[in-house]
Order: sequence, then structure tokens, then C-alpha cells
Amino acid sequence: MKAQFIESNGKREYAVIPVADYEDLLDKAEMLDDIKAFDSAIAGDDELIPGAVVNRLLAGENKIKVWREHRGFTQTQLAEQADIAQATVGQLETGARTGSLGVLKKIARILRVDLDDLVEP
Repeated sequence: MKAQFIESNGKREYAVIPVADYEDLLDKAEMLDDIKAFDSAIAGDDELIPGAVVNRLLAGENKIKVWREHRGFTQTQLAEQADIAQATVGQLETGARTGSLGVLKKIARILRVDLDDLVEP
């Protein structure tokens, strides 16, 4: 790669390279980002969420219900762990009821998600 340098006050300030070399550098930088993301996924740093779960969330299904089912809880099991009535879980999932901050925090902790994963912005 041949670069032309532009100086200012005796110091190199800019490098001018051929467009083909520039595009090659962009491709390599993108590949490096992909490799880093892959390595992070393999290392288990982040949870991988199945496409079916993502699709349900994007389709607007109730977030508590989607995450509860993904984690393998019944409404009764979630209610028992959150120390609330099963009917409350059902009402939260149908939208008939909005949960208090305390209840939503408990549910988020049990489902191992952030609070923002359960509430609308």
C-alpha cells in the first residue's frame, strides 16, 4: 500500500491512499468486527436469544409472557416465585393490569432479564 503524507508544522497530519486500498481496509475492519462478535458469542459473554423469541417480541406479544415461556415457567410457578397471585400474572400478560415497579422488578429478576425488557419505553 502506497500512501502520500501531508504534513503540517513538520508533522504528518494526513495520509492519502488509493481508493482500492481504502476499501480493502474497510472490508478488513468489518471482518475484524465480525470476528470479535463471533468470539464474544462463543465465549458466552452474552446470551443468545432464539429467533422465535425475538420474532414474538417484535410482533408485539406480551413481553412477560414471551420471556416466561422462554424460561420454561408456568404462570403459577412465576407467581409463586414472585409472591403474587397467579391471576395477577395472567392479568399482566393480557394487559388487564399494569404491575407495580416492585412486582415488575421481581419478575425481571426471576426471568433473568433487565426491567426494560419487560416494560414499554
